[in-house]
Amino acid sequence: MRRTVNVIRLQLINKGTFLWYPLMILGAATLISILIYAMIPVDTPKYGGGGQAPLWYFFAIGMSAMTLTFPFSQAMSITRREFFFGTMLTAILGSALMGALFLIGGGIEVATNGYGVNGYLFYLPWLWDAGPGGAFVVFFTLALFFFVLGFTGATIYKSWGQLVLIIVSVALSLVLIGLVFLVTRLDLWNNVGAGIMDLGALGLALWGLLLTAVLTGVSFLAFRRTIP
Repeated sequence: MRRTVNVIRLQLINKGTFLWYPLMILGAATLISILIYAMIPVDTPKYGGGGQAPLWYFFAIGMSAMTLTFPFSQAMSITRREFFFGTMLTAILGSALMGALFLIGGGIEVATNGYGVNGYLFYLPWLWDAGPGGAFVVFFTLALFFFVLGFTGATIYKSWGQLVLIIVSVALSLVLIGLVFLVTRLDLWNNVGAGIMDLGALGLALWGLLLTAVLTGVSFLAFRRTIP
């Protein structure tokens, strides 16, 4: 366990990657969104997705944690298992931090009437229907999912090369297109929409955690073949 904790410390040597850069992106997205909200001449609540910006950045963090830090860890005699679990624990901690920041942002927006311009990035009603705890799970899941997705892609690349990564990406795209075609052909969009509304944001987030766990398992299996 001590060596796994050392991997967390290794990942956090460059604090900009997991801490300062996401905070900078979040701050910039918030400021830009407030300025845009202030220019919209309506009194009704204004909602935007600018708060998602640092969550997408977690995709890049996942890739860099694999491609940049893993080779260095092998020079320090850290086993692959220790590196994998230490990195995933770091991702969980970083995702929890993002979830907490989104809760704080939502509280600020409620207290200030949307920064005084009735604009909201974090307090999106549908995401908060299950309360602060539910909203935390949603934001936590999104950050962790993007991290694991980036890490898994980088792992496949380092294990089998660019060609296999392209084949996997194309295959997944075809599967998604096939599902969309099937739902459209069978006229099931109303059912899909009703199912999403019944699940709510929290229900979708819990399914997202399951998908993240599956991706983590795939990444762990591929990681054993990874070339530093």
